[in-house]
Amino acid sequence: MLLTVTCLGQFMVLLDNTIVGAALPDMQNRLHTQLTGLQWIVDAYVLLVAMLLLSGGIFADRFGRKRVYLTGVAVFTVASVLCSLAPSVGWLIAGRVLQGIGAAALSPASLALLAAAHPLPQERVKAIGLWAGLSGIGLAAGPVAGGVLTEAFGWPAIFLVNLPIGVLLLVLGLRTLDETRNPGAPAIDVPGTVLSVLAVGALTYGLIEGGARGWTSPVILGGFAAGVVLLGAFLAVEARRPAPMLPLRLFRQRLFTVSNTAMVVVGFALMGSTFFFSQYFVSVQGSSVLGAGLQTLPTSLAMVVVSPYAGRLAARYGYRVVVTAGLALAGLGLLALGAVHADTGYGNVWWRLAVVGIGFALTMSPLTGAAIQAVSPQEGGLASGISSTTRQIGAVLGVAVLGAVVRTRQSGGASFETGLTSAFTTAGAVTLAAALFTGVWLARSRPADTSTAPARTTAPGTTAETTDSTANEAAVPRR
Repeated sequence: MLLTVTCLGQFMVLLDNTIVGAALPDMQNRLHTQLTGLQWIVDAYVLLVAMLLLSGGIFADRFGRKRVYLTGVAVFTVASVLCSLAPSVGWLIAGRVLQGIGAAALSPASLALLAAAHPLPQERVKAIGLWAGLSGIGLAAGPVAGGVLTEAFGWPAIFLVNLPIGVLLLVLGLRTLDETRNPGAPAIDVPGTVLSVLAVGALTYGLIEGGARGWTSPVILGGFAAGVVLLGAFLAVEARRPAPMLPLRLFRQRLFTVSNTAMVVVGFALMGSTFFFSQYFVSVQGSSVLGAGLQTLPTSLAMVVVSPYAGRLAARYGYRVVVTAGLALAGLGLLALGAVHADTGYGNVWWRLAVVGIGFALTMSPLTGAAIQAVSPQEGGLASGISSTTRQIGAVLGVAVLGAVVRTRQSGGASFETGLTSAFTTAGAVTLAAALFTGVWLARSRPADTSTAPARTTAPGTTAETTDSTANEAAVPRR
């Protein structure tokens, strides 16, 4: 029952990552919004998850994992209902912010409950492997479920699907979960958390709104300036706090710095490109919403299938080989997508989407494993959480920057199709540059036997996952 409750909660979070992408074209039509509005619908959620994920794990340790998990479920469910009732883009964005807060509490707390119930390392690895595999089905189900629900009932249905799941989780959780906590957990870094949200939020505002308001607009320049100042303040605060949410000393290790830098690129290119997949099929090729959901499936399916093997390959061939090959593969797939046009048949498109999914699936688990190996065993959970956070930050920036690329091309008189071509090409170029970077700087070391578990228990992020929360957060609550 514990495994059922925790898996179902994470399934709901991961489903929401990919189900929204399928509904974006319908949202644009029914809410009468432009690309900027769609960017905020996605980034409002990802931003809160990225910035609150580390604090969510510590919060669960200090105040009770059951309590925080069920609170996260309740917040996520209520927010989903509010999103479904949204009469405007502003209302929907506010609901997505609330959803992000709920997900940032729910995801690490679910893993903490599972880890606390399995104190033996071998049992814990098996339980987390099941958790990652079963909940990861949500990634593959998202595009199809989103297409079916949107086609039949409209975009509000993709949020209402969370209501029965959330109610079931609350009923089962209240009856079956046992409360656990860690009295010795560190204090929550409130100043660091607040400053990080404000800094990344200000930079995201400038990137998303710059195309609409003008890059030299005082508001946009002020947003960028505020983001830089807040980021500096965040770094200054983290350098002085005894228990910071982001210990800057960890970045003195080259392996840790390189792996997290590459993870930012993974989030950037993966989330930034998948944001446009359904829009390409609907707006450029004229597919239905359901058809677009099915057509985008190769990427998420490839990630679900390949991801469990990434850790094993890294154990055999080393981080550098697997990560560099994965990034190169993903970059080439994105460049190939940049050559797709309105008259390109789907038979010549699906394999490009699959190549992108395979490439990114090969990178995420090994990059997290590299970050964990770079630190002491006691800080493995923190390193895993930071790796997930950097991927989510990359996802926020990916949606913002690639959206800005499309808007800039359109403002210059180009078509939406041309803008998408430029966005995919940009994502591919950045990913190939990251492949060169990891090929030169990522250590040749192979993961030790004890570090292969996190790699094997990672569910792929999407759109991040983001993509995204995955089993990379497994050790966050167990710091």
